[in-house]
Amino acid sequence: MSQLPEHIPLWLGIPMLLLLLTGSVVTLIGALGLYRLPHFYQRIHGPAIIITLGTGCILLASMLFFSGLAQRPVLHELLITIFVLLTAPISAMLIMRAAVYRDLRNSHKQAAAKTSQKRDAQD
Repeated sequence: MSQLPEHIPLWLGIPMLLLLLTGSVVTLIGALGLYRLPHFYQRIHGPAIIITLGTGCILLASMLFFSGLAQRPVLHELLITIFVLLTAPISAMLIMRAAVYRDLRNSHKQAAAKTSQKRDAQD
């Protein structure tokens, strides 16, 4: 395993720092949205959209650092970034769709129960 450098070059440090700060702030905003928003359909957008962007920024900063450290392109993080960018929105969409179907099924059951109560009251 290689030793960490004592000094990171400026051309590598500035973009890495900007990506890490951007990713951290965006992920924090997404986590606060998940915590603070009142409704499930509003809360799901934090992890689905915002945290995906924050994770992408952090992984790109990692890719820059290890590419500069090894002095060759390191593409492992790029594959992870592509995988996260493809799977997180799709899984969030499927979770939201399941919640919509659950809510529709519950509303149909409640409507059926109300109509049966009205028939019983009329009889």
